[in-house]
Amino acid sequence: MATSEKVIIRGLTRDGGKFRPSDWAERLCGAVASYGPGRRIIFHPHVSLASIDGIKCVVVDAVLEQQDEMLFNFLMEFADDNKLQTERTTRFPLDDKA
Repeated sequence: MATSEKVIIRGLTRDGGKFRPSDWAERLCGAVASYGPGRRIIFHPHVSLASIDGIKCVVVDAVLEQQDEMLFNFLMEFADDNKLQTERTTRFPLDDKA
């Protein structure tokens, strides 16, 4: 199975501080979600929550940059505005089985 490129937005500021509020990742994923029947939340298929080394993260599939540039830029600007650590990678840490 091929691994696609991901952009990981970590819940740490560039100077190493923990980002607050503690539910920032859930809020960000919720902001780009939609609602289905019965007002059930449907998370965006290219934006997901993760915990990496005990740090809350939002993982963005880089294909979103071509599919929905405006949404991708919104997510990257959120990270930049809040001085969050970001990483572009093809080796998503949770999928590393090597």
